Amino acid sequence: MSDVFQFMNVARNPGEKVPAGKRKIVFKEIYQALNQGDAADQAGRCLSCGNPYCEWECPVHNYIPDWLKLVNEGKLFEAAELSHKTNSLPEICGRVCPQDRLCEGACTLNQGGFGAVSIGSVEKYITDEAYKAGWRPDMSGRVWTDKKVAVIGAGPAGLGCADILVRNGVKPVVFDRYEEIGGLLTFGIPEFKLEKNVVATRREIMEGMGVEFRLNTEIGRDITIDELLRDYDAVFMGMGAYKYMKGGFDGEALPGVLEALPFLINNVRNSMGTLPDGEVYQSMAGKRVVVLGGGDTAMDCNRTSIRQGAESVICAYRRDEANMPGSKREVANAKEEGVEFQWNSQPTGIIQNADGSLGLQLVTTALGAPDEKGRRKPEVVAGSERVLDCDHVIVAFGFQAEAANWFDGAGIKVDDWNRTVAPLKQAFKHQTSNPKIFAGGDQVRGADLVVRAVYEGRQAAEGILEYLNVW
Repeated sequence: MSDVFQFMNVARNPGEKVPAGKRKIVFKEIYQALNQGDAADQAGRCLSCGNPYCEWECPVHNYIPDWLKLVNEGKLFEAAELSHKTNSLPEICGRVCPQDRLCEGACTLNQGGFGAVSIGSVEKYITDEAYKAGWRPDMSGRVWTDKKVAVIGAGPAGLGCADILVRNGVKPVVFDRYEEIGGLLTFGIPEFKLEKNVVATRREIMEGMGVEFRLNTEIGRDITIDELLRDYDAVFMGMGAYKYMKGGFDGEALPGVLEALPFLINNVRNSMGTLPDGEVYQSMAGKRVVVLGGGDTAMDCNRTSIRQGAESVICAYRRDEANMPGSKREVANAKEEGVEFQWNSQPTGIIQNADGSLGLQLVTTALGAPDEKGRRKPEVVAGSERVLDCDHVIVAFGFQAEAANWFDGAGIKVDDWNRTVAPLKQAFKHQTSNPKIFAGGDQVRGADLVVRAVYEGRQAAEGILEYLNVW
């Protein structure tokens, strides 16, 4: 049982981390799961703040102190039910959320220098262990309606939407172009952060709740939006943001220059044994690799290349380390695994050398005045041009939403950045310009966190329920 001084007697414990020398050669999660005693000890460190900053910094506003208390008391099933009240994918968010920038960063113990409660590790422990022990979501109070909704995209937004719909008696049928559910959870996030059996378990949970998945099915190719609008009472779109952002410099189309997302998807599919016929595995074994970018996707490319056996991996980023947008934890892990970082390094072009290798042209930058978002702009240092020879350049500058070719016919409006217009604050949350179609997640807000996509999917489901007069 916890006491007010437990945080002083028990150290922060996010789970034992596999040493870099062992983990960098395999695609396995690097943080070991907490056992029952360690999870209870970590949960007991919580101060149960009267105004829980962790809860407010969490995008889905998890009842963190409450389910930590339940874990400390050994009430695992109750903790699982409570964690699912606010989050449709708690075991996944516990693994991939940047807790250092969200709940754990806001933890009072973290602010006081004692080390935050290991919220993410306890969060994944709850669902993992409860499921093994036989827990399943309590659906006893559900009353089925005659309504059904088509959900386009089995990523975090789509799964969040389907979760709320099925709990309220509305039948969700989830369509996805890939062979497994999860979207980028499955195909974009490497196994060293999220092993794919975790997503497979989530599929079992949701199918047990009554969610139907129709995979290998692309809207506009295998079924039309008009058919969905005809056969379903409403449609939710959670198709993500897959269009990669280019650098706009010469040489991006050269052989050996790769886009981050196709590279990551190719690697996961190779591991899963689902590479499409004719697609070649893009291995970095023995290669000199340079990754461009400073976000979590860049870290995924860095660490994937290391595990594939790259001769060297350099990450070039145009700002300094303090201004990287990615998780500090992921940067630290990449460093431990052998990635070299070249800060304040901005690409200006790529050339092909006589031997077929690449020459990445870089300049040094210094941070100047803040831009419109408050981030200091990188400014080129005169006379700092240099060339970095390598075999592959992986471009990881982020992703943008993209309008499907059937949007116009369905009357779906997008903004200047091709983000679907579906605001939260309106009569029906996240309704698009077509009143029967709703949208949420990266497709609406642009590339962002998994947990925010989950939240918007859930909020859109509430809008759909009100639209269908179910609530």
